[in-house]
Amino acid sequence: MTKLLGIKYPLLGGAMMSISTPEFVAAVSNAGGMGILASTIYKTPEDFETAIKKTFALTDKPFAVNLSLFPAIRPVDNTLYLDIMKAKGVKVVETSGHAAPVELSKHFKACGMTWMHKCVGPRYAKKVEGLGADLVTVVGYENGGATGNFDIATMVLIPVVKDAVTIPVVGGGGISDGRGVAAAFCLGADGVIMGTRLLTTRECPIHDNIKQILLNSTEIDTRLVMRSINATHRVLANPAADRCLELEAQGAGFEQILEVVSGLKAKSMYANGDMREGIIACGQGVGLARDIPTVKELFDRIMVQAEQTLNRFKEQD
Repeated sequence: MTKLLGIKYPLLGGAMMSISTPEFVAAVSNAGGMGILASTIYKTPEDFETAIKKTFALTDKPFAVNLSLFPAIRPVDNTLYLDIMKAKGVKVVETSGHAAPVELSKHFKACGMTWMHKCVGPRYAKKVEGLGADLVTVVGYENGGATGNFDIATMVLIPVVKDAVTIPVVGGGGISDGRGVAAAFCLGADGVIMGTRLLTTRECPIHDNIKQILLNSTEIDTRLVMRSINATHRVLANPAADRCLELEAQGAGFEQILEVVSGLKAKSMYANGDMREGIIACGQGVGLARDIPTVKELFDRIMVQAEQTLNRFKEQD
């Protein structure tokens, strides 16, 4: 994967809404991994183009741009955004959503882009391999954010997908340190994608109050919300998550639930640090986050620990 993407470490920083901005994406890429810009943050082509330009100004290392196929209140035109990416020289595109991007996929190779697709299982991985994907990403049930509908843990998901395709597989879900990276490699992964652990880094653009709450959280301090509307997400346990679960238990509809979980509320929470205001996607790996390093410090440490973990199994002289 490192050769395919031109990066030092086989680590991807997952695209996170309102968090994966040019500054944070550049920090991940400059640390030796690959940052992924979240295109859905930018609601106009002009803002999106500006964000790409800024990312290029902040790093000379490879980065990717995510095109989301999930339903949105204010969807963007992914075809137009792809044209902007091509014009600006973006070399790696990530897609994610409920279905394979059949129409968009026809254009990725013509744009000279490496294409990775984030999906939920082997059947979907085989589908995009047939469409020409260069690598596929899967995250297990432990992960933060969208968990899919199958509730398959990372321990099983990575090897079943690896057995199903011939292209490289990136795995994630609950991975927060070098031991998790080593485990993913042993399961057959060619690389690792991380999200939750990156929340507690110095460069992550969320309020320090939230970072401290995350550091004080354990592996049992997450909740599954929005299952009643077929959009299950794992989030940090907080008043907004509890309110969401109450509404679901009462049979509330999409509009009522959206009032609690909207991205605008989360964005405001990231800025002011009031954890009562919105939900924050958070995986069970939060229980392994115990400090706030720079992304580079974290990645260097993770890869040293991964190597040490794997070396435990070498024969002794």
